[in-house]
Order: sequence, then structure tokens, then C-alpha cells
Amino acid sequence: MVRTAYELFTERGYPATTMGAIAERAGVAVQTLHFTFGTKAALLQNTYDYAVLGEGEQRPPELQPWYGAFLNAETLSGALRILMDNVAEVMARTAPLDDFVRSASHEPDAARIRSHTEMLRRRAWNGMIESLAGRFGLRRYDQRQAVDILMLLMSPASYQILVSECGWTTEQWRTWCTQAVRLQLFAEGTRR
Repeated sequence: MVRTAYELFTERGYPATTMGAIAERAGVAVQTLHFTFGTKAALLQNTYDYAVLGEGEQRPPELQPWYGAFLNAETLSGALRILMDNVAEVMARTAPLDDFVRSASHEPDAARIRSHTEMLRRRAWNGMIESLAGRFGLRRYDQRQAVDILMLLMSPASYQILVSECGWTTEQWRTWCTQAVRLQLFAEGTRR
């Protein structure tokens, strides 16, 4: 049901997607959707969770195996490679959804859920910057500013614009992000 909601939200947008349309495509009764999720807004939150965490066992980033490898990376290059590889996968799923939900910001439920998702993203970036700064030193920004920069550079919007609209590959976006983060944030930004 959540995968179907994701498909429809990214095809039609949040306002134009009805619970009835989701139920019909998913092959369930609309009452099943309402029983399972309660409201369309709650289904949207579950859809964001699906986009961020992927299918299967949904664990937050800090409980996934890659996160431990990221924390234990001995070099900035190694840490950024692990981070970018995993963030690119998330962005490929979240960018199309976020684009449609952001355009529906006039809808209070959509705006509230997107705001909550952005708060969770900021919290995750804060933990990652704290780890990276402690090991590799920030260049010219304090931790809050560094998180602000990550919110901009490694955002669903940057992914959507560069990959979906400008035709970049995910690898090109990942390379650009790695270089931008290294040069903007870290003391060893010019070293490989």
C-alpha cells in the first residue's frame, strides 16, 4: 500500500491523489487504507519513511550497517564515500516525492509532514557533521552552519534539479556533492 501511495504521489502529486485511487491500484478496499493509516496525511508520512528507509527492514540510518562503517572510516575520503553512496540511494527515492509534496505546501498536512521530515533530516546531518568535525575538523563554519550547508547541498531539491531536470547521472551528483562538501566544510578540503 505504501509503495502504491509513493507511486501515485510521485505521478500525480499529493493533492490529486485520493485514498480511493491508492486503494484501487493497491488492490485493497479503501477501508483497509483508512484502518491501516487513518488519514491520507498519515499515509504520506509512511510514504516518506518508505522513501528514506527503503523496502524491507526499515531501520533509521544510525542503525544500518553502513553507518558504523561511516563512523569508523579512517579518512575523510573514506567517510564521505560511504556517506555519499548511501545518501544517493535515499535521494533517488525521496527527491521525486519531496518535489511533489513541496509543491503542495499550501495543504497544511503536506506542509506539516514535509517540515517534520526536514527536521529529521537536519537531526541526522547534525549527528554526521558532529562525527566528521570531531575527526577531520571543520574549515570555516561552525557545526550549525555546516549542517545548513549539508541541508542545501545534499537535499532532495539539489538531486531533483541536477539528476531529473538537468540530466546528470547519480554518480555525477554524488561526485559533485563529495567535492562540494569537502571543499566547503573540511580543513583537509583540498587534499584527497
